[in-house]
Amino acid sequence: MKKKTRLLGFITVIFALFILGSACSSTTSESGVDSTETGSASTTSEQPAEEKKPDVPAEYLSALVKAESYANNMNMSKKGVYDQLTSDYGEQFSEKAAQYAIDHVEADWKANALAKARSYQDDMSMSPKAIHDQLTSDYGEKFTKKQADYAIKHLND
Repeated sequence: MKKKTRLLGFITVIFALFILGSACSSTTSESGVDSTETGSASTTSEQPAEEKKPDVPAEYLSALVKAESYANNMNMSKKGVYDQLTSDYGEQFSEKAAQYAIDHVEADWKANALAKARSYQDDMSMSPKAIHDQLTSDYGEKFTKKQADYAIKHLND
């Protein structure tokens, strides 16, 4: 069992590093268009946004941007995103900045669990039980039991 947990942890780390490398190589905005390509510099549409700008520290906003990327592009769990944001080997945000990001990120955690489950099934030919264990493992994806149960239930929909 200890070897299995170690192997799953190792696989997760390798998978995360691969995904992080892919995510970091992208330089376009979320819309897929480089902001310099649009050519529009309308100051009237930007002014209201500046006036309504919340009094939130820059670190918190940066953490939120990273959290949205991890959650919505890499299908990570809430705990996985938080741990990545605060990790000494990850983003190194403060715990307060990471918690702000988690509290404000818009993500469908059940859909993320399902996407990860399908990836494990399709790419690694894992059994539903092994997928569930990987999804809920503290050395794996760190989804809640409820999210993992949902993913397994809808794995072949």
